[in-house]
Amino acid sequence: MTGIPIEHGMLLAGILFALGMIGLLVRRNIIFMLLSIEIMLNAAGFAFVLAGARWGQPDGQVMFIFILAMAAAEVAVGLALVLQLYTRFKTLDVDSASGMRG
Repeated sequence: MTGIPIEHGMLLAGILFALGMIGLLVRRNIIFMLLSIEIMLNAAGFAFVLAGARWGQPDGQVMFIFILAMAAAEVAVGLALVLQLYTRFKTLDVDSASGMRG
């Protein structure tokens, strides 16, 4: 059984990570920032799974399970922050909320 070459998979993981980083740096809406972090975490998990499959070890899949658990915790904390930000400032724009500090 032949799978995809590891170079192609790592290239895809790198592109996904770069898209997540660009989304995190460019967008100022906190929802899009959280989505960008999720994309970056999934790209890192994909790279771990590829590396584990390349060497025939289950370590990559175990790391991906840890990444999924961390992503679930990040979503829970992130959504709590979104609710607090919207309740306090009536906006989801990070720049306007940080400018209201006083």
